[in-house]
Amino acid sequence: MPAEVLSYFLKHEDIRLKLRFQIVLQCAPFLKGKKVSCGITMEDSLFCELQYIFAGTGIAYRKLFVSEDRCLVLFYREKALFEYLNRVGIRSFIREMGYEDMGLEEMLERLSCRTELFAREGIGFPHEIGIFFGYPVEDVQGFIHNAGKEYLFLGYWKVYSNPAAAKMIFKEYDQAKVCAVNEFLTGKSIKDIAQN
Repeated sequence: MPAEVLSYFLKHEDIRLKLRFQIVLQCAPFLKGKKVSCGITMEDSLFCELQYIFAGTGIAYRKLFVSEDRCLVLFYREKALFEYLNRVGIRSFIREMGYEDMGLEEMLERLSCRTELFAREGIGFPHEIGIFFGYPVEDVQGFIHNAGKEYLFLGYWKVYSNPAAAKMIFKEYDQAKVCAVNEFLTGKSIKDIAQN
């Protein structure tokens, strides 16, 4: 995608248009159904705009924490995220992090509290946030074990296992991004871009 296009939208004076473009650009794999969830950091003052942007899409969102005038927001489809978090290997991993026998709302509340705590303490993010963003559990475990170093390669996340599969996923994500941005440039709304 041309740098001029990125520059135009990211420097645009209309902050609502800029937010929509940011969502399309950063959340395209999620919007196109290739990813179970996604997160962005955005201006906290624009959080209320999300109700208009996502009306009628079936997409839920949750503010995980606020720092100064910015917030981290998780976007997800409730049923898909809950089913993903209850897969055998994933469930056992997050159970170790204290997410025992919880519904989705309880898990998201715990994640939000832990994210806020880690941010206040200045220690980054809780490791399980990668699971909530749909990263493979093996790569989240590899990140923990290697303290974020010695990864095989870096793409949408740090890859520690199965690089061939990760490269295929990254290629799908790139294609989703090109498709979503092109649709946005032709005037489609996020509701039109998002696959239900």
